[in-house]
Amino acid sequence: MSHEHPNAELARAPRRSERLRQRAAWMYFVEEMTQSAIAETLGVGRVTVVRMLAEAKALGEVRIALSRGHAELGALEAALCKTHGFKDALVAPLSAPAADSTGPIGAALGDYVSSLLRNDMKIGLGWGRTLNRSLQYLRERSLRGLSIVSLVGGVTHFAHDNPAEFPSAFARAFNADCYLIPAPALVDGPATKEALIERCGLGAVYAFAEALDAVVVSVGSLGGESTIARFELIGDSDRRLMREFGGVGELLCNVFNHEGWIIDHPLNQRVMSVPMKAVRAAPIRILAAGGAHKIAAIEGAIKLLRPTALVTDEMTARKLTGVPG
Repeated sequence: MSHEHPNAELARAPRRSERLRQRAAWMYFVEEMTQSAIAETLGVGRVTVVRMLAEAKALGEVRIALSRGHAELGALEAALCKTHGFKDALVAPLSAPAADSTGPIGAALGDYVSSLLRNDMKIGLGWGRTLNRSLQYLRERSLRGLSIVSLVGGVTHFAHDNPAEFPSAFARAFNADCYLIPAPALVDGPATKEALIERCGLGAVYAFAEALDAVVVSVGSLGGESTIARFELIGDSDRRLMREFGGVGELLCNVFNHEGWIIDHPLNQRVMSVPMKAVRAAPIRILAAGGAHKIAAIEGAIKLLRPTALVTDEMTARKLTGVPG
């Protein structure tokens, strides 16, 4: 009796279509393009797209790592490391220059972080749309002694996705303990912040975050499309004022300038986040962000966080390195 694996026949399929199949899988599962749009982009029939997607799933190819392996992206990653001093860089491909990079970056991040996790690690997490997109690409498994710490408070109102859900959902994926900051990301003043930390039990969470093994964060712009704007954390007038003070972006709701300095402004004294000193002290610091509207914010965040790894898209990578497309 034959005990051949059921996918053995597929595995013997000609390799000449492998790259095309992986491109189709990337566009469908990561960029969420329709099958018709994929067929038009690749110049094949819709039936061919359906067949390639089925083969990709059967062969276990629906993995971000298989779609990143060509030389051009590798050169961009090397250029990022050389230019900015990262130990590692991951560049996610885009089907078109104007494509939304949130999904591709999230996919690359989920795979990358999954490969780094070990037993008994303590991981600090930010939140936002890019990080949330990584959840579906995590390689779920149970890890002994893994602890997840939220680095910033939450939001009081949300209509669709709660950006502060990321740490708890991440913890569930690995059966890990999760420590949250049960307070708004911004409170009404420094006195309230001090009282919450010292007299309302949050000091234990802050203390726990003093010795992190790794942090995973994203960065936001100060524009109307940003997370802090969509969830009304910082109003239009305050964002405009922060820009007048030189602000280019926010990291864990802390507004910083292009030189990577937290702006000396009362708003930053109201943020319920783990101090940036503790965040920067983590040996592994992963920054995941991309998009043309975030270039200045990402440049400032690189100076502020000094990340050991950057996960971004190819168009942003070119802007950050000066490598032409």
